[in-house]
Amino acid sequence: MPKAPKLPAPPLPGPLRAPPSRPGDGNGKLTPADGAKHAGITVVDWVDERTSLSGAARWLMFRKVPKGTNWFYTLGSATMFAFLSQAVTGVFLAMYYRPDASGGAYESIRYVTNDVFLGQFVRGMHKWGSSVMVILVFLHMGRTFFFGAYKYPRELNWVIGVTLLILTMVMSFTGYLLPFDQRAYWATIVGVNINGTGPLIGPYLSDFLRGGSEFGATTLSRFYAIHMLLLPGLIAALIGAHLYLVAKLGTTAPPWTEAEKRAELREAEA
Repeated sequence: MPKAPKLPAPPLPGPLRAPPSRPGDGNGKLTPADGAKHAGITVVDWVDERTSLSGAARWLMFRKVPKGTNWFYTLGSATMFAFLSQAVTGVFLAMYYRPDASGGAYESIRYVTNDVFLGQFVRGMHKWGSSVMVILVFLHMGRTFFFGAYKYPRELNWVIGVTLLILTMVMSFTGYLLPFDQRAYWATIVGVNINGTGPLIGPYLSDFLRGGSEFGATTLSRFYAIHMLLLPGLIAALIGAHLYLVAKLGTTAPPWTEAEKRAELREAEA
């Protein structure tokens, strides 16, 4: 008589199952290094269970990269890190800066440069970092144009990039006045007067930037508010939209790389 097939054992309830093995020292105890690693994983899992950020992180980080990608494609990231550097150093400078046209602005900048610990270093990073950011923005836009990355379906991303270029130039222009020394004062007057020669909105734009018909305390406060509050918020929001579209649409391959043909297309041509 044939034997009846042996049925598999029913699964054990959860409380009766053996706990999963953990790395340790061989005696069931976690070493300090393993304990720290396990604690980090536990914290990440705890946050991810409540926020579901792992899916968004995988969507953002793990994406296809076109063949022929080279160092030219790092100009966008370099520009973003230059903006972050400007934001961080700008916060520290704002802790000491006083937008006072009667001499407080110049004295606060002099105090940061000469008396504050690492003040000259931070101010130098902010001053020269603005020039670096402008150069990187132009290089990034040039790479996008010559590689044809502005074409379908990336037209909106190109428009956002042009807007970011304009906002970066406005950021440099408004920040130039803040030391309120002779060079900054007269250079800003020339720049505002040039804006005033524009058609239709030119005169209104000049009055808006000056805060009236003459340069004064209102002008400095207005430039400071635009430079510290309005422009950084707009730039940060547009950078977020820019990165979202880059992750969604992908990047274009260099124009000198030939696209690989799929096998079925090669057979059809043959």
